[in-house]
Amino acid sequence: MTAETGPGVVERVEGARRRGSAGGRAPALEDASVVAPGPEHADSVTDPASRAARAVCRICPHACAPAEGRHGICRARVARGGEVACENYGRVTSLALDPVEKKPLARWRPGALVLSAGSYGCNLRCPFCQNAEIACAGEGDVAWRALEPAELVALAAEARPRGCVGIAYTYNEPFVGFEFVRDTARLAREAGLANVVVSNGMVNPGPLAEVLPYLDAANIDLKGFTRDFYDLVGGDLGTVKETIAALSACPTCHVEVTTLVVPGLNDDAAEIDAAAAWLASLDPAIPYHLTRFFPCHRMADRAPTPVSTLRELAAVARRHLDDVLLGNC
Repeated sequence: MTAETGPGVVERVEGARRRGSAGGRAPALEDASVVAPGPEHADSVTDPASRAARAVCRICPHACAPAEGRHGICRARVARGGEVACENYGRVTSLALDPVEKKPLARWRPGALVLSAGSYGCNLRCPFCQNAEIACAGEGDVAWRALEPAELVALAAEARPRGCVGIAYTYNEPFVGFEFVRDTARLAREAGLANVVVSNGMVNPGPLAEVLPYLDAANIDLKGFTRDFYDLVGGDLGTVKETIAALSACPTCHVEVTTLVVPGLNDDAAEIDAAAAWLASLDPAIPYHLTRFFPCHRMADRAPTPVSTLRELAAVARRHLDDVLLGNC
């Protein structure tokens, strides 16, 4: 699905030379280099001896402790003045008025639009990333424009006559810019706008708890269901499960879950069966999206997921869950 954007919202972000977006792809402000994690933050996690006197980031389980002026592995948070601060606060790289179904959210306000905003940085390193040009980027590698929380809320409110019901924090990993999400979500709630987060779920319980009262809906990527898979993408399955469980337990936040099925990596029926069984233990009505992989990023030479594979895995997941959906088909 592609987003259609009209005048008055996207064009407010100056210098917006844009590419079209498809599926979950971000409409970037302009072409940006894809930059892998570099030496400027390599000691964040690999040199324990040098960490002792440093501030530790509280946002995710990586617990980066970068030297002064250096970044955590997400490239969006920087050590400054005795704390690991949010460098990408208000730095918007992508902005579009999207159908909620594109997030994807299939069972929350169908037909509505949300103003989708993204920045740069991510605390995972998925070789199949759809938005690597911003997720793997740092502050100097991608075009961005400054938007304060109140300005973003005003843009969303302005789009209400066109069917906009709120703001989606998406495209890159929103929780690496936790403070901006929290501050914007508070103002959006005061303005009667909904808040949607699309996340990889790699966030500590404390920051999640601060934002959760303001969230109306979330889609969490369950990348796989084994430790080996999360080792591949640089994450922690236990943390992601805790995030999904916390969202599922919140009576005011609708939650859906997505697994991008990558051939040869996470397309094993037993793995999908285990994931679906675990989700059903939280709530068998959780909508579960199985989406088709297409070649991209460091897996540009891998074939797309066969639709037949998705259908077979959906049948497996439906043994446990009431609402299994296929995407990108």
